[in-house]
Amino acid sequence: MLKESLALARQLPDVDLFLSRAGEEILNMYDIKIADLRQQFRIFRDNTASAAPVGLFYHGHYHGVVLAPATSNTVAKCALGISDSLPTNIFAQAGKCRLPAIVFACDTEPEVDTESPSDWVTLYPREIDLAHARTLAGFRGVTVVGSVAALEAAVQQHLAQLAQATGPVAS
Repeated sequence: MLKESLALARQLPDVDLFLSRAGEEILNMYDIKIADLRQQFRIFRDNTASAAPVGLFYHGHYHGVVLAPATSNTVAKCALGISDSLPTNIFAQAGKCRLPAIVFACDTEPEVDTESPSDWVTLYPREIDLAHARTLAGFRGVTVVGSVAALEAAVQQHLAQLAQATGPVAS
């Protein structure tokens, strides 16, 4: 659901994208160019050992985090507290700063139809993948969703809550 996640991001104001090295590979597989994404988004790439962009979270630049789509690998790392990539570091720092996070987990159902770079396929997530998604859903301030519609609803709910608390969302 990469294309759908990016389509949703394009509808939102002032979105920054934080890409893991694996995420960059996946973008290439789907023929999505970083140069094209830069036309609308500020892009942070996973090219520093210390995940330097996380410092932005300490200075109030963000009101929340969306990991979308999040692979079973990323979900597992987040659920286990492992932060060894830019997205998992972002998730960890958002939690430490008590910013809400929405995670669009790819593996939340026993059977998933998904688009591969060349075709639609049916996958059968392992029980451990499903368990990690459930664990993550139990974290304070974390909403785990399993569909594009649920992702959009969770983002809209977050923006509505933010607008109610602070006024219209500018970033």
